[in-house]
Amino acid sequence: MTILLIGANGQLARDLQIEFAAAGKKHELVPVTHEQIDICDRRGVDDLVSSTRPKCIINTAAFHQVDLCEEEPQTTFAVNEGGVTNLAQAAHRHNALLVQLSTDYVFDGVKRSADVESDEAKPLSVYGKSRLAGEHAVEQHCTRHIIIRTCGLYGLAGSQNKTGNFVETMLKLAAAKRTPRVVNDQVCTPTSTRDLARHMVQLAPSGAQGLFHMTSTGECSWFDFARECFRLAGVHAPVNPVSSEQYAAKAKRPAYSVLDNLAYRSAGFSDFRPWQEALAEYIHARKKTGLQSS
Repeated sequence: MTILLIGANGQLARDLQIEFAAAGKKHELVPVTHEQIDICDRRGVDDLVSSTRPKCIINTAAFHQVDLCEEEPQTTFAVNEGGVTNLAQAAHRHNALLVQLSTDYVFDGVKRSADVESDEAKPLSVYGKSRLAGEHAVEQHCTRHIIIRTCGLYGLAGSQNKTGNFVETMLKLAAAKRTPRVVNDQVCTPTSTRDLARHMVQLAPSGAQGLFHMTSTGECSWFDFARECFRLAGVHAPVNPVSSEQYAAKAKRPAYSVLDNLAYRSAGFSDFRPWQEALAEYIHARKKTGLQSS
């Protein structure tokens, strides 16, 4: 099966390339970077799909700087809704399966228990609203689709580029002898891109379709996540817990942002492992690459 991978330089996309390669020659992966295709370019998207003729398109491209999205809503929706619409229409015209990534930020966190796929989405931020609009675009324009909502992604590619990820940010602050301020009243499930990629490699060619929550299992506050990063990395560094109000981010985040992978389990797939195990593997892997924690 030929798979067109959009956003090939991102953390998740880099791990998808590794996992599809490990799966053998059953799939031909065609990775495409932002420099090669702007998904907001409708004609360019259609030309790309026409020339590669994929059976599956995986879109990992998005405008996902959550606070910046509040300042640039037009750009945010142009990418996260308009660009996704272009991909959905092209996929439909060529009878390809579209796998679209989305986010836990489509929920408002009021429920205070893990959200399942059938729960009503009520996003609080421009980013969350744009991602939900992208989901709707996929459902409207592409008959064959998989929508994956996930949470708090971090991957090794983030340790090797300027954008980084939460884990790398924490470790860099500790190395610089700075005390990070981390919210302790937002609960989520941080998810390793390597784990997500491993499960996506099983899901994409399975014939399953629809909406799936796919995150690590368990839950923690961002403050607890930071402390576990330091513990696993063997770093002795303080963390300053603050409330969301004290942190005063531009975009409002859900207070409780845990997803239940109900549809994924119901489709017969084994659930993800706990977030602590995935984080331990990540810390071990980054050490093997020669990255220092302090």
